[in-house]
Formats: sequence, structure tokens, C-alpha cells
Amino acid sequence: MRHNKKFNHLGRKTAHRKSMLANMAISLIQHKRIATTLAKAKALRVYVEPLLTKAKDDTTNSRRVVFSNLQNKEAVTELFQNIAQKIENRPGGYTRILRTGFRLGDNAEMCIIELVDYNENMLKEKTAKKAARTRRSSVKKEVAAAAPAETAAPATEAAAE
Repeated sequence: MRHNKKFNHLGRKTAHRKSMLANMAISLIQHKRIATTLAKAKALRVYVEPLLTKAKDDTTNSRRVVFSNLQNKEAVTELFQNIAQKIENRPGGYTRILRTGFRLGDNAEMCIIELVDYNENMLKEKTAKKAARTRRSSVKKEVAAAAPAETAAPATEAAAE
């Protein structure tokens, strides 16, 4: 029975699962975005986000802890030098999962997992949405301001007559 065993085993033995997640984490750190199945992406998010949090504190101990999980010098260097500076003000949620459809062969749900601060298109859309929101609210204010002025004008004309 699997009482209180909540993580996804992904149909693999422990050593295979750990090495697969480490390889996927290295690829994510190096390429900033990878395509995989949804189940693997969710397991990878649980695996890599604590490593990204650990990378914010650039000490010898945190480098050793991250290296013991990744076993790749280039990925650890990239993580501590470039990625850590981009995510230093973010309080978590370093990855984003975007669903892309279903795989042809076995109909597995596919997705893209990416580092949030490295998708320039999503960052541009955020600023565009803010501008649209501001414009709409100003139109409502103009309409609301014009309505009381019209009702006040006939009352003053009646008083003048």
C-alpha cells in the first residue's frame, strides 16, 4: 500500500527517477525552457524550485548542496551567476508550465516548463495589459463625470427663469 506517499514515482525506480530529474533540471537551467510531459514537468517543478531558492544565497554550502543534486559544474555556475540575479527579488514561483496539447503516439499530455523571468514575450504582455486596464477605467470616469453635469445644468436654468 502507498499510505502517505504523495509524490509521483513516474513509473521508475528511485535511482532512475532521481537521475532523470537531475538531467531535466540541468537542461532547464541551461536552456531556460524544455518540452516534456505534464507529469514530469510537475515532478521537476517540485525538484528544481528548492534548488533555485538555495541559489539566491551564494555561499559555499549552498553551492555544495546544489552540486550534490545536479552533478554538473556548468549548470551550477549558470545557476549561481546568471539565474540567481534575475530571481533574487521573487519570493518563489520560479517556473511556469504551459500546456501544449497531446502527444501523437500515446496521447500523453505535453507541456513546456520554463523559468518565469526568462520569457520576454510574457513580460511584454504584462505591461500591455496594464495600459489597457488604465484606459478603460478613465473612460468610465469620463462618462460618470459627464452624467452629473448634464443633470445639474437644467436645474440651474429652471432657477434662472
